Formats: sequence, structure tokens, C-alpha cells
Amino acid sequence: MSAILSALFVLIWSTGFIVAKGLLFHAAPQPFLVLRMLLTALLLGAIAHVRRDRWPAKARVWSHLMTGVLLNGVYLCFAYTAIWQGMPAGIMALLSSTQPVGIAAWLYFARGEKLSRAGVVGLAVAIAGVVCVLEPDLANGGTGHINAVGLAAAILAVIGMAVATTIQKSRLSSDPVSVSASLQNAGGIPIALVATVLDGDNLWDGSVALWGLLAWSVIGLSAIGVSLVVWLSRHNGPTKMSALLLAVPPLSALEAYVLFGEQLAPLQIVGFVVAIAGVFLTRISVKLPRMSLRRKKSITR
Repeated sequence: MSAILSALFVLIWSTGFIVAKGLLFHAAPQPFLVLRMLLTALLLGAIAHVRRDRWPAKARVWSHLMTGVLLNGVYLCFAYTAIWQGMPAGIMALLSSTQPVGIAAWLYFARGEKLSRAGVVGLAVAIAGVVCVLEPDLANGGTGHINAVGLAAAILAVIGMAVATTIQKSRLSSDPVSVSASLQNAGGIPIALVATVLDGDNLWDGSVALWGLLAWSVIGLSAIGVSLVVWLSRHNGPTKMSALLLAVPPLSALEAYVLFGEQLAPLQIVGFVVAIAGVFLTRISVKLPRMSLRRKKSITR
């Protein structure tokens, strides 16, 4: 059962940026994200109500909302913007998987925590791999084109995800997933609304394909996908979960090739392998800061 669910998770999770790429033909990304987050928050909130999951205290609710600002607001809005600007879906998936590298760098430079030799090597290898992936497109030698706006958006997306992940794992991991995800999607809505106003693009063709993408985003990615993340993390452990997450970018790149004709130059393929190896080494070498359960309760309740 675990193997089947693991394969299902990788398949579902790999479609995240395929959805974003598919939007290019049907809708602007920010209005889509507003509706996606709203429907997801309502769906998971209803599930939490039916299951009678315990909702957190007010202070903890605000922590979830602020995490949602980063995880669903900053991360998704900037990631979708990057793809809207021409960032290949497979490369955006790879960049998203490098958030442990960002966390490790933050722990080292901002908090002065020492990294193991394996952690330092992992950082260097991952960065080298990412450079190999980006260089051909930045030099217009690849089949895609990454402009400055798209690259900046991608970097901001990864930073938002890294910070949100640190908060999530250190302070909010004990709450039911339906409650956490509902609140965090609600937290991302204001950011997507502001982005919609600032962008000014309200493209929405109302096609069957568009509604299908929205339904898959809410039910497949946000409900089923997130539930699988939690179940697999608890049953398989963090190391195996890390390996599964790193299987996502190659599959996303393959799907983007089949569906949209996105191709990678030989150097980019090598960079994919190198970056994934570096991220995996970093993941297993760097531990995120955690708070004890006793301290957590005293702060939030």
C-alpha cells in the first residue's frame, strides 16, 4: 500500500506546475489562484468540521494565516508569475525542490548554526546544478527563455516557501492537516487579490479545460496531494519522503515535454541530476529548528 500511495503522490504532485503552464491558454494566474485558495479553504474547512477536528486557539490561527501568506500567497503567486513569464514548468519544479538549500543557507548565515561537511557539500552541489539548469536559458541557448522578471519571481517564490516551511515544521506541525491547510489557503487569498489588482490581467475564458484545471488544483493537489504528504511523512519517515519529493521535478519536466513540447538542453539534464543529488544531501544533513511540545503549548494556548 505504501508503494502505491508513494507513486500516486509523485504523480499528483508533479502536475502542480503543469496546471500553471496550462493556464497560459485559458486564464490569468492570479484570479485563478484567488478562486483556487478560496475553494480549497472552504473544502478543507468543511472536511475538518465533519471530522470534528480541533481548531487551534486564536494566536495559533494567526500563525497559520501568516504561514499561508508565505506558502500560498508569496510562493504560489510568484511561482505562477514565473511560469507566466516563460519559466519552463520542469525548471520551476526543480527550483521549488531546492527550498531545503535555502533553509540551510539561512540557518548558516542568519542564525550562525554550523553545517556538517555533508551539508556544505550538498549546498555547493545543489547550487552548481541549478546554475547548469538555468545557464542555457539565461543565455538564450536553451529552448525556453527565462527573463529577469521570471527569474526574480522564481527566487522570491522559493524564499517564501523556505520561510513558510521552517515555520510550519517548527511551530504548527501538530495541528490536523485539514485545519492547517484550510487556514493557510485562507491566508494566501489577500496576497492573490492584491496581485490580481496590481497585475490587471483578468483573462478567464470559462472553458471546460479551465474548470477542469481548477477542480484538479482544489481536489487533486490541495486535498488529496496534501493528505498524502502527511500520511507518507508519518509512515515512511522524512528521509524517504525527501526522496519522493525529489522524484517530482524530473516527472514534471517529462510531462511538460509531452504536453507542451518543453525540451531541456544536455547541460540542463546534467544540472537536474546534480541539483537533485545536492538537495537530497542537504535534506538529510540539515535539521530544521523545532520547539518542544511543552513550550509550544505554553506559547499558543
